[in-house]
Formats: sequence, structure tokens, C-alpha cells
Amino acid sequence: MMHRAGTVAGVVLALVIAAGCGLTKGATGGDDVPAVAASEPAFEPVTAEPTTEAPATEVPSPPPTKATKSTKPPPKPSKTTPTADPNNFQAPACATYVGKTVSKSSAKSALNAAAAKHYWPTSAPGLVVPSDLVRSIAWNESGWQSNIRNCDGGHGLMQVMPDTVSMINSRFGQAYEVDNYRQNATIGANYLAWLTKYVGDRYFGGNYNLSASKCSSATSWCLLNAVIAGYHAGAGAVDEGAAGKKVPSTDYVYVVRSLMKSCFCDRY
Repeated sequence: MMHRAGTVAGVVLALVIAAGCGLTKGATGGDDVPAVAASEPAFEPVTAEPTTEAPATEVPSPPPTKATKSTKPPPKPSKTTPTADPNNFQAPACATYVGKTVSKSSAKSALNAAAAKHYWPTSAPGLVVPSDLVRSIAWNESGWQSNIRNCDGGHGLMQVMPDTVSMINSRFGQAYEVDNYRQNATIGANYLAWLTKYVGDRYFGGNYNLSASKCSSATSWCLLNAVIAGYHAGAGAVDEGAAGKKVPSTDYVYVVRSLMKSCFCDRY
């Protein structure tokens, strides 16, 4: 179904460049996802909703010196909107841009709104996707560029794949448009919610807690890591690793979790 690649300083930069725009397949695309089984989350329509040192040796203070007045006023704090991307998001050469992009603040608002929705209002009313997870995945996938279309078919803020869009619309009785940046954000968040329920029911006893405190590292077998990996590699890859409790796409998981802790996007 989905998705791809970003960094947070030194190590993360290398990971992102290595991962490139690694938007692989998710949801129902290709060989990544098994046929829908009886244990898979049932159809449920969406109800719209309105993360001892030794003491230092004392050194005598130097004699006071005569203060001099500064003739220059102190510099004013910068109020400019950040434009550089220290995570070094790089679109592949084959990527194209369709239409106009929205501002980063508009993108952030759409991502937060999508995260706040309850996609399983009846069977899992407490299941909510953390907003920092949605924002971090979108930043890693697209750099919050709403009109980017990748060469493998990933599109928009969340770089959702065509098969993912079809699966979400069919399963949840929706008609989301991938070119609408708000609906694009909702598709991605809805897919994360679907992954949370699918993986949570199969491997974590119906626990849908996506707290990072439950995972000691990006390689730990925990719900958060499995959901992030599933967004990048598909639910089928998570199923394959489940027997040995091995998380797929650990580089991608590491980058997203790093962004959840500290992301340049939080300045917008």
C-alpha cells in the first residue's frame, strides 16, 4: 500500500539518503498484504469527529574590570518562518508536482485534524492515532508537500498509494480524494488506524496503545514499531516478521521515531 523516506541530524540524515523516498506498498497492494482473513478488522463506517563528579576546585574570581557601554542594540529574535529542511528530504528525480502546494501551516492543521478522528468508533472507540506520529510520517514521506507525486504512485502529504486509497474507501465506505490535501491526510491517518487495529488484534491481544514508552528501540517488537513498519512495508511484511518478533523496515522506523522526538516541522 504505501510508502517511503527523512533525517534528524547526522545519523538520521544518512538513513534518509539511504532510504531515499522509500514509499513501499501498504494496505492491499501487491504481495505485501495477505487476503482479508476472518481475524481482520470488520467493516466499520467512519463517524466524522467535529508522545558522581568530584567537586570542582574553587578558582579565585578575577579582579573586576570597568564595564563599557555597548553602542549596538541587542539583536532581535528572528520571526521568519523556517524554510530549510535539516532532515534533508529529497524527492526522487522521477517525482512530479501536480497543481499548487499548500502552506506548511495548512498541512500541519490538516494532519492534526486527521489524527484526531475516531476511525473505529464502535469496536475500538479509544483507538486514536497520535498526532506526532501522523506529522512525522508525513514529514518523512513528503516534507509536507501536498502536491508531490512519486514515481511509484505515492501521492501527497502522506504519499498514499492507489491500492491503499481503494482499500480505505471500500472498507470504510468513503470516497476520499487523494488530490485533496485534507482528505489525503485523512487517508493516511485512517490507514494507520487500520494497521493499529489489525496488528493490535493479531499480535498484541487487542491492545492499541501506540506509546513510544512501550518500545525500547526501533527494533523492539512493539505495536508502535509494527504500525510504522506496516505503513512503509505493508501489513504482510509485519505478518512475516511476527513469528520471530522481528520488525521490518527498522531504518524507516528509526527515522520516524526520531522525528516524533524532535522534528524541524514542529516549528511551523
